[in-house]
Amino acid sequence: MSALVVYYEVEASILGEAGNARHEEKKECQKIIRLRSLNASTDVSALARKVVEECKIIHPSKLVEVEHLLLYLQNRKKGSTLILHLACNPDNLEELSSSLARVLREDWKHSVELATTIIYVFFCFSSFSQFHGLITHYKIGVLCMNIIEHELKKYDLWQDELEKKKDPENQSLRKEYEKTLKKYQSLLVKQEQLLRVAFYLLLNLSEDTRTELKMRNKNIVHLLVKSLERDNEELLVLVVSFLKKLSIFLENKNDMAEMDTVEKLACLVPCEQEDLMNVTLRLLLNLSFDTGLRTKMVHVGLLPKLTALLGDDTYKHVAMRILYHISVDDKSKSMFAYTDCIPQLIQMLFEHGEERMDTELISFCINLAANKTNAQIICEGNGLKMLMKRALKLKDPLLMKMIRNISQHDGPLKQLFIEYVGDLAAQIKQEGDEEFVIECLGTMANLTIPDLDWELLLKEYNLVPYLKDHLKPGSAEDDLILEVVIMIGTVSMDDSCAVMLAKSGIIPALIELLNAQQEDDEFVCQIIYVFYQMVFHQATRDVIIKDTQAPAYLIDLMHDKNVEIRQVCDNTLDIIAEYDEEWGKKIQSEKFRWHNSQWLEMVESRQMEDAEPYLYGDDPDALEQPDLFYSTAIYSTDNITSVMYLYQYNSTTIFNTSQKST
Repeated sequence: MSALVVYYEVEASILGEAGNARHEEKKECQKIIRLRSLNASTDVSALARKVVEECKIIHPSKLVEVEHLLLYLQNRKKGSTLILHLACNPDNLEELSSSLARVLREDWKHSVELATTIIYVFFCFSSFSQFHGLITHYKIGVLCMNIIEHELKKYDLWQDELEKKKDPENQSLRKEYEKTLKKYQSLLVKQEQLLRVAFYLLLNLSEDTRTELKMRNKNIVHLLVKSLERDNEELLVLVVSFLKKLSIFLENKNDMAEMDTVEKLACLVPCEQEDLMNVTLRLLLNLSFDTGLRTKMVHVGLLPKLTALLGDDTYKHVAMRILYHISVDDKSKSMFAYTDCIPQLIQMLFEHGEERMDTELISFCINLAANKTNAQIICEGNGLKMLMKRALKLKDPLLMKMIRNISQHDGPLKQLFIEYVGDLAAQIKQEGDEEFVIECLGTMANLTIPDLDWELLLKEYNLVPYLKDHLKPGSAEDDLILEVVIMIGTVSMDDSCAVMLAKSGIIPALIELLNAQQEDDEFVCQIIYVFYQMVFHQATRDVIIKDTQAPAYLIDLMHDKNVEIRQVCDNTLDIIAEYDEEWGKKIQSEKFRWHNSQWLEMVESRQMEDAEPYLYGDDPDALEQPDLFYSTAIYSTDNITSVMYLYQYNSTTIFNTSQKST
């Protein structure tokens, strides 16, 4: 809105009895005359006369001057519009940029319309990357960010002003509130036009990552997230798109996390505007790569909202990817059980017919199946039966991986697999997709249930030769060999099966594999676990102790860096020591030797820390002093006794020393 500012001076005088001025005081004042009706078609002469008539402080002699000022204001608004038309031609940029930048820098606070028009001119040119250097030269980007920051602060002030006047019980305040609200809504429309064109200009300039970094340092993320509080859909589409572009960089993502961006985006899901919905979901997808932000999405209630979008073909794929990321976190997996997500996913699985399923869909299901409650929902009714039927028919390794995850849960779920062990065993010996065989082996290896007759199963499907042959290093991929080892560990829980495996020569094959894979902690741990299971049974324990060097290997691994390996080793060796006296002594001796060596290292390290570079100082004759050789301060009997006591406390069995000291 245009306005005239009238500057005038008020003079006050105190007159004496004689009429002369005894005291005078002057004060400078100003009056703002807002020209609401001034536009391109306004009769400037008539408006000037009206202004002079209504404003008593303007002398009629100033009429011509007022008319000239009104004409200037009218032409200036026309001029900005004409400049906008000129700016549609990129060839005019260099001539226009300097003048426009100066006007914008000087007058943007005085007129929102003027600022919007000039920024729009620069926006037109920012669509061409070859002009970005010129726009940057005049610091239009920095100026736009200052303007945006100023307008956002004004918005907060408007909000506070409205809140103060909001009192439905007070009639006078209510009328004032309605009047202020109407004014606020008019101002808001103009402000959002300005914000939109300014953000668009910055978005174009951010094509250059160096410029984008400067924006980040000027807190562009804060300005954008603050603008998410608006209701203007066009502005929101732009703001969310800008945030999506910025979110691929770690620093920007961290800024968004600090500003509670997820909470504000949750208010936009769902929304009727398709473009806004799409870009919001894609921003959430980018943010969902961060663990903390994924957790926040669950806390703000996005899980049921995203689940509801699985039934909408427009948003289904993006929503599923976000949900997949959320399902990666163990704490969040259980939350899916309280939505209708799992039934929808199972329905999608069976709708694919003979085709391979979408990777996102089956990966999502695999994650969910790792939670026991979710697995129970999946298996309700004929869920497991239909999954097994489909997996065996299509030989789909990913679907079998999902089934394998279900099989890992203790309780009734494992019992459901008893009727399918024959089908799984038959798949193992068939030549085909190795990944599918791996998942079948892994599923069987999870079935640690007492009701399963492993001996009958091994004999019926002649699995022992298969298991032994696939223990040879290089006989198959490492993943398959590892699953064979885990399978042997599960089967070895059964006494008769353990004997059958021991007689087949599997233990030496395991030791050979242990030598070949000694750098792989997973292999080492699983092989030791097989030994642990076998030493529980008398027949296999005798074979391991008397006919193999397995105990010696276990002793070597007692002090492995891996905690789990050490733990399984200790448990296995404790059982061996309990049943074989000779090995028991060797194991005890090794444990004492290790503890003593650890203690000695500790003592030596302390002595090195306490020692001085020159014990007797820098005097070369110091060693010739006789009292040094006989001083009780150095060779104290008490000191010797205390050290010997501590040493013997750590290992009185294998350390024997004389009480004499020299």
